[in-house]
Amino acid sequence: MPNDLQFISTYLIKEYIWVHAHMSELTDPHPAQQTLQPTLVQTLSVATAVQITATSCVLGLTAIAPAVARDLEVGSFWIGYQISLVYTAGMISSALAGALIQRLGPVRVELSALACFLFGFLGIAAGSLWSIVAASLVIGVGYGLNNPAASELLSRVTPRARRNLVYSIKQAGVPLGGIFASFAFPFLAGLYSWQVSLLSGAVISLAVMAWLVATHRPEPRIGEGSLSLLQNFQSEQSVIWRHRRLRALCWLGFAYSAMQLSVSTFAVVTLVQDAGWSLLAAGSVAAVMQFSGAFGRVFWGSVADRLGGGFRALALLGLLSGLGFVALANLSHLPTAAQAAAFALTGLVAIGWNGVLLAEVAHSAPRGAVGALTGGVLVYTFIGVIVGPSTFATLYAVTGHYSSSFLIFSCFGFLGMVLSWRTQMQSPG
Repeated sequence: MPNDLQFISTYLIKEYIWVHAHMSELTDPHPAQQTLQPTLVQTLSVATAVQITATSCVLGLTAIAPAVARDLEVGSFWIGYQISLVYTAGMISSALAGALIQRLGPVRVELSALACFLFGFLGIAAGSLWSIVAASLVIGVGYGLNNPAASELLSRVTPRARRNLVYSIKQAGVPLGGIFASFAFPFLAGLYSWQVSLLSGAVISLAVMAWLVATHRPEPRIGEGSLSLLQNFQSEQSVIWRHRRLRALCWLGFAYSAMQLSVSTFAVVTLVQDAGWSLLAAGSVAAVMQFSGAFGRVFWGSVADRLGGGFRALALLGLLSGLGFVALANLSHLPTAAQAAAFALTGLVAIGWNGVLLAEVAHSAPRGAVGALTGGVLVYTFIGVIVGPSTFATLYAVTGHYSSSFLIFSCFGFLGMVLSWRTQMQSPG
């Protein structure tokens, strides 16, 4: 790494140490120390900023993959393995997040997630294959810790009547982070270098850490506890699978995340190969689809609150997602404008479900266990993320048409609709 990059990296690490020391001061139980009482706006703002940072960190390398691959003399297709590595680590850390939240408190766990993003950006910027592998694992750990910790924090300040909207606004940070990564990192890479573009992400991570420390006081450590991390995970899973609503949310998270990642992954290649679009035009449609998903997350959160039940909204989302995938299966029969509209409208629903699902977990979980059970449920969402795109690709390899993959995957939406509606009818409230 050039000397100036080493200087910037060293500076960021020193600033991280300062933030960590400042966090320790806030946890000092001296009676003169005032307890911070964060408002809903403060907590939601910070949680959304963390989510944007998390997603931009996960997708940062994908946005500049050709430049990195050229410098490292590897094929760009290796980025697929990097993403799988990130989400596999995220699945494992999500499974353990509940026990960590109970012992350390959600603020410390959220700060740990941000520290993972900080060092993840630095590790990728270091510019070697091994540092990228290590950084990807670290990023995945942080990504898996983020949602359970944020859900626990939001559950303490969110009124029930606005629960779906609040969680959906926070989850809008996912597509917003993807949009930021897609535009900011390539721009900075062209203006300076791809290493500098990633170091800008490290600066953002550090700034959000300072913001979180300034607005939220970490709770006293609880200690080791009587159960190991594995025993805690087994206990959480036992609770989840005995609870009808939480059990349904596991299946829905798996199905809907498989649909979301598949349409996000294969939008461009489907338009180029099956519909004859140029790469630039197809990329523009994919960006519009992500914007639509960001709007959809807020929109569907509001709809869920008005319907009086998240499962009603999840049923509607499943129906519309299934119909959207059927439309994409018939893409070649649609006019050009309708093809773009099909992807945009599918993004509105297939990317818009996540906040509603997390809000339902918070509603269904016992008080004080929101973070723990969120992590337990999200294990299955991560499995859907890992399995979905690879299964979609396998179906294409067998059939030779993306239309067949979209048509088969539409079943996830229709089955999700049935499961959501039955769960709502059998356990209303």
